[in-house]
Amino acid sequence: MTKRVVWGALFGALTVLATGCGDECVDQFDCRDKGTPPEGQAYICNADNTCELHTLTPPPEEDAGTEMDAGSEMDAGSEMDAGPEMDAGSEMDAGSEMDAGTEMDAGSDAGMNVAKGGACTASADCMAGLRCEAATCQSLLIALTGNDGGPHALVTDYDVPGMTSLSADGGTSAYPRFGPGGTQVAFVQGDVTAATAELAVRPVPLTAAEPTVLTTGGSARIRYMEWEPGNLIAWVRGSTGISTIAATGGTATSVTNSGTFPDWAPNGTDFAYSAAGTGILVSTGGGAPAVLAGSPTSGEQPHYNRVTSQLLFLANPDNMTVTFGTDVTPVLRLYSLPVTGGGTPTLLADRTSDAVAGGSVDSYIANPNWAPDGSWVAYVRAYYLNIAGAATLCGNVGAELCGDKPGNAIFLQRVNTTTGEAEGAPVLLSDNATLPSFSPDGRIVAYVYGGALRVQPIDPATGAAVGAFIEHPKDTYTVLTNEGDDYRPRWQPRQ
Repeated sequence: MTKRVVWGALFGALTVLATGCGDECVDQFDCRDKGTPPEGQAYICNADNTCELHTLTPPPEEDAGTEMDAGSEMDAGSEMDAGPEMDAGSEMDAGSEMDAGTEMDAGSDAGMNVAKGGACTASADCMAGLRCEAATCQSLLIALTGNDGGPHALVTDYDVPGMTSLSADGGTSAYPRFGPGGTQVAFVQGDVTAATAELAVRPVPLTAAEPTVLTTGGSARIRYMEWEPGNLIAWVRGSTGISTIAATGGTATSVTNSGTFPDWAPNGTDFAYSAAGTGILVSTGGGAPAVLAGSPTSGEQPHYNRVTSQLLFLANPDNMTVTFGTDVTPVLRLYSLPVTGGGTPTLLADRTSDAVAGGSVDSYIANPNWAPDGSWVAYVRAYYLNIAGAATLCGNVGAELCGDKPGNAIFLQRVNTTTGEAEGAPVLLSDNATLPSFSPDGRIVAYVYGGALRVQPIDPATGAAVGAFIEHPKDTYTVLTNEGDDYRPRWQPRQ
């Protein structure tokens, strides 16, 4: 049987390959614990991965993306989160960072013309990236999990760097998820790896009020939590089985005894999930879950969009695997399938293989996510060197035959909203990046690059990047990625 592993375990192994277990640093951010350097000098991470004082002549520019996420714990029994992600490497992204607070051009859509700070009666009045809050167009929030020695559930304005922890007492927390309407955010606090951790909610915008605790994990930790657009908060109990609870509290309900990766349908009641060896299951109208007709037994990580009937998922129908160290990983492809009636899955992004001396440079798909209207899908393509069945993620030591291939690359693929088929060629958004997430208006993509949050406006007609990205520097928090979709940035709903 193929060994199913959590992505965090694989990421940890690849980090050791990339930097060595005894390295002092991988970039200058790792040298901050050396203290304040003498005037005119700075601690620099040398090629041998040690911190050393250098004279600034002229002052060196900051390295934008060479740190690999240190990651956190793994849950050995859960399904794989998606596959190896690499936050390292340098990015071939032209242009400078966008000044904080710059509004996006909303295009020619009717409405959507009130700038940040302007008066509004509904979010449809506001430009892209904004919502109507207290009769004023204000920045949408992004929620994510960062690390400053321990995990923290965080929120930030998408366009103004500066993250706020949701834990009232400054303790550890993770997995923030907005509720419908964007007026509440749920998260897990306490020891997030243990069953004693608490599921809590706070109002948005944040107030001084303490988080309201809804429940604890009971006998298993809370993972793979999802809320908006659901009427209930759903999560996976440890490695398998899904529970729900109302945002007002009460008794948690076990809705499945197996499976993981729950995702809510636009109606807030139906949901889909995946179960190892079974594939994609769907619960309709509160009924018992049933296997989605046509979904392969290897199907996993289903995603609804908010408009079309197409469900997005990953699968490995021919059971192809690759070995990273001792971990056997499925070589996943990306599909769409009508959630009503099922049918024959449509391939949206396939694996690739290019011959090199002694082996090949291959790739597979990870971390897919819909644009809200189902017109685009974002995904990560993970590239690796495959020599006689032994794999090394591109960008790591020992993978020089990869050439200029990055370990990860984010692509956008246009999708026919009626048929669910791919239209045109995929559009590269960023090398060396992971966990893409569309804004609710579909005009901005948030993702993680080198442990930092980046936010990139796009042209919704072509998928091309528009202008420069906004960078949220990792000056306090390094954004976590090692638990795959559990750590994907979540946008505040716009309505």
